Amino acid sequence: MAVILVVDDEPLQREILKTILDDEGYETHTASSGEEGLKMVKEFNPDVVLTDLKMVDMDGLEFIECIPKEPFEPSMIIMTAYGTIPSAVEAMKKGAFDYLTKPLVKDNLLLTVKKAAERIALLKENLHLQRVLYGKFSIEGIIGGSRKMREAVEIMKKVSSTPATVLIVGESGTGKELVARAVHYNSPRRTKPFTAVNCAAIPENLIESELFGYEPGAFTGATSRSVGLFESTSGGTIFLDEIGDLPPATQSKILRVLQDKEIRRIGSRESIKVDVRVISATNKDLEKEIMKKNFREDLYFRLKVITIELPPLRERKEDIPELVDFFIHTYNKEFGKRIRGIEGNALRALTEYRWPGNIRQLESVIERAVLMCESSEIGLKDIKSELRFFQGRDILDFELPDVGIHFEELEKDLLKKAMTKSHGVATKAAKLLGMSYKTFCYRWEKFGLGTPSPKEENPS
Repeated sequence: MAVILVVDDEPLQREILKTILDDEGYETHTASSGEEGLKMVKEFNPDVVLTDLKMVDMDGLEFIECIPKEPFEPSMIIMTAYGTIPSAVEAMKKGAFDYLTKPLVKDNLLLTVKKAAERIALLKENLHLQRVLYGKFSIEGIIGGSRKMREAVEIMKKVSSTPATVLIVGESGTGKELVARAVHYNSPRRTKPFTAVNCAAIPENLIESELFGYEPGAFTGATSRSVGLFESTSGGTIFLDEIGDLPPATQSKILRVLQDKEIRRIGSRESIKVDVRVISATNKDLEKEIMKKNFREDLYFRLKVITIELPPLRERKEDIPELVDFFIHTYNKEFGKRIRGIEGNALRALTEYRWPGNIRQLESVIERAVLMCESSEIGLKDIKSELRFFQGRDILDFELPDVGIHFEELEKDLLKKAMTKSHGVATKAAKLLGMSYKTFCYRWEKFGLGTPSPKEENPS
């Protein structure tokens, strides 16, 4: 229940108000002067303050101005005689929540106090959510000790406090939206909206109405006005994920937003000013898309004022142990489990894996492992089925270079790598490549690599 402070230099009035408010379940404190009231504000941190307008040592206006404003001031209710209502109105201009005229009516008193307490409850909840979001998306909390991740984090720290447009590049699953949210929640816009838009997921004929809104009659089915995402996000940050998939017509309108800070609803002739920070992301090479005439060069340079490059997980494998610990902790809480960690051989398997799906795939593997694990530590048996499912796809998970490849050299290199990994034992090397021992030997000798050993030599 809310904490109430009553400030009045009339003892009887204080006692009456305290009795009424106590009966409603409020925690009520009283002060006989403005000076005493200021001391009690510091001591009890009240949600609502009821103060008389006319008091001997200081009036209600002076009292309001002396109340601490951070993290937020309590809801102030002025009590005043009928003849001093103009002064009460002046108090509201200075931040008072409402005023009550004397003699007070109990029902009006309780209704006003209830509304004032609800206001503070909402402010506290909002502050709590902001702190939770700031903690969840703090830049310092981003996992990554590898050089490339440290470089990305340093750029994030520098750019967050600025209004600069940011382009985040990286493969699917590398955490581009997490970085975008971190930049937003560490910026002056953190209390304003963050809107994420997957440009590739919205049909081409709907993308403009989603982003810019429309007027009634703009097209078939447009029966009422619709506010677009740019307009509803004004003051905050809009994250345009997979921006490389935007159709050309929409690209030109995004460029106008960045240049002129205004949008125009479909079917309208009026421009609307918007204050929106744009953060975009892509897993495409936009410079190649420009050469193919699929992406506007002028938009590209507007988007990449600051570029943050996120490395694939296979290039930051030293971060895998910390990421695994984080995901185990996360899914322990979600599933009510008590997994202490991961066995060494299982962690080695995760570290050696190529991770075509990057961090998103790693998270999925650990989520399933935590859910299915029946011991105190995740073992190889808890993850090997997941890794085996993708293993056959890894070898093809690369982009064929424009200059092509020398297939026989690639085959020869694979044979040698398999022998190295199997410590020169041909039977094991053949198994790694999914072929028979006889076929392996034929290919090995075909490339003039000698005669392979079928089994390990006796160490004695």
